[in-house]
Amino acid sequence: MLQEFGRRIASRLVYPGCTVVLFGLAGCGSDEPATPLPAPELTAPADERKEPLPVTPVEAPEPFDAPPLSELDKEVGWIDRPVRDGLVLLREAQAGEGVLVTVADALALKNDTADTNAKILSALGRLPEEGQADLSARIERHVGGDLGSTNPIMISTAAEFDILGLTGFGLFSFGRDLEPFATSETVVAWQTSTDRMLDKVVLRDDLVWSDGKPITAHDIAFTYQVIMDPRVPVPAVRSGTDQLRWVEAYDDRTVVFFHKEALATNVWNINFPVLPKHIYEQTWEDDPTLKDSPEHVQLEASPVCGGPYEIVERKRGQQIVLKRRASWATVGGKQVREEPYFEEIRFRIIEDPNTTLLALKAGEIDEMILQPEQWTTQTVDEDFYERNTKVTAPEWVSFHFGWNIDTVFFRDRRVRRAMSYAFNHDEMLEKLCYSLYEPCTGIFHPGAWMAAQKKLEPYKQDLDKAEALLDEAGWIDRDNDGVRDKEIDGRSVPFEFSIVVNQQPLRIAICTLLKENLDQIGVRLNVRPVESTVLQDLTIKHNFQAYFGGWGSGTDPDTSENLWKTGAMRNFCNYANPEIDRLYAEGRQEFDRAKRAEKYGRIQEILYDDQPYTWLFWRNSFYGFSKSLRGYVFSPRGPYHYSPGFGSLWKPRQE
Repeated sequence: MLQEFGRRIASRLVYPGCTVVLFGLAGCGSDEPATPLPAPELTAPADERKEPLPVTPVEAPEPFDAPPLSELDKEVGWIDRPVRDGLVLLREAQAGEGVLVTVADALALKNDTADTNAKILSALGRLPEEGQADLSARIERHVGGDLGSTNPIMISTAAEFDILGLTGFGLFSFGRDLEPFATSETVVAWQTSTDRMLDKVVLRDDLVWSDGKPITAHDIAFTYQVIMDPRVPVPAVRSGTDQLRWVEAYDDRTVVFFHKEALATNVWNINFPVLPKHIYEQTWEDDPTLKDSPEHVQLEASPVCGGPYEIVERKRGQQIVLKRRASWATVGGKQVREEPYFEEIRFRIIEDPNTTLLALKAGEIDEMILQPEQWTTQTVDEDFYERNTKVTAPEWVSFHFGWNIDTVFFRDRRVRRAMSYAFNHDEMLEKLCYSLYEPCTGIFHPGAWMAAQKKLEPYKQDLDKAEALLDEAGWIDRDNDGVRDKEIDGRSVPFEFSIVVNQQPLRIAICTLLKENLDQIGVRLNVRPVESTVLQDLTIKHNFQAYFGGWGSGTDPDTSENLWKTGAMRNFCNYANPEIDRLYAEGRQEFDRAKRAEKYGRIQEILYDDQPYTWLFWRNSFYGFSKSLRGYVFSPRGPYHYSPGFGSLWKPRQE
């Protein structure tokens, strides 16, 4: 069974999930070369912005004298919390589910109806019976972009979640219902104090790093100190971890998390990846970037891993190979955990979705996310079904245009609304997305408990409204050259801007449609396709005017705070609203789910009114799988980003 690091850390990040940024989704590429990066941005003039937006400060934890464990155990009332095995939970759930068709029948079906889709999932999504799985099998997985880093606390992109989730060590996970538990692969016991200010975890005594050294509670406490050092560039992982007051290792197996406040979100704030202390304690302070020194360059190439797999080969831009490590399941000559179902996992890095589909059809990869056109027109004949099948399921992943509010163009809410009215949403959904996706109106999926109860109508194209809003905001074609302009700081600024987008044909086509729509109302747009790592860098540094991107849902609505809180590290659009900040703070402090839902629903309504994003669509899961694969089961976070997620996939023994 797979280690749950990727799903755990994704629980706190809007991701792979995560919360995880989706710039690195499978199939995010183009066979066309990237165009040049946009010129330096026009920032808001002095008369529009008197002071820069505050950035949330990063503060190292204050020194803290943790009370003796004996004192805690004597004075604190402890509540036992669940310790679970995600694979066992799935087996138990499937034991009560009927199978609609045989495996042979499912493999013979073409997925052209909802009924057929249900039959394929019913038969091919089952876990193996005893001895049925080929434990020497290799899986060829697809990933749409390279890793920025192999260091687990640097994790940010979907590719990093998928890969480092198999090599990293951690304590917690969550199931298809998004409810948290400590994973029994690494934890013996988990308790929370009755006042919700403490969490105590007892680790198993059979945990070792890939170099043979023991994994201990001291690694966890050390990693907390590294993550919280202001010099260490880990904005994604620090979000949530910064709500902890302290982490204390009392011995090799016992660690206590001290919270700053009693919050409903504390259960997620203790979910951070773990570094091997014996490796980094002599190197990190000399190089807090964790990447520049010779020692860290070497660790980037050959990381010490705590999960069930280790990286054995990496060809940048081409592939990353993971090998099941013997010291995960067997320690001291004794088997202590189940073997993961695959001996080797090879991640093929292919950015272009058309090239990816050719690789799937040729049997060179075993799985991929299908684009709408691929699902509808390119996976319907024997050429595809000879080796593969396909399935779909709901997933809480949304896409948007993001408007940088620190530019002169999008500071005014009327302009952002004009962008949403100018865009032809129906053409995007019907022609570009083949009517496979539902329109999106905000950050929470309509099926989620925290979604706004007020009906938020999807935007529709209305060029008259768009033009009226631009007129009100002072963007008028004063020189009759066909382009709107505005006088700013004594000079005429034309309304011409750039949007950066991943090199993936569908995304480029959506941005191109926006360009065509804006041409109709006197606004000029330059579409700038870039590689996923470049897009990630531009957005983190706020070096863009507009971008196309997507987010997956976190397990808790509070995970979206790092997108919208004033000064938050992943608030790429520089959005600021004191009411939003207040509602997030109140939501964390409220333990009644219904009352929490009201606060997050209100957040969604405010964002809908302000339109810092033009929300576009919810993207369901559409996957192509090799007919040799079994065990794929979907959740609101897709087939991988929960427990057991990827750990349920397997290949049958060949008779």
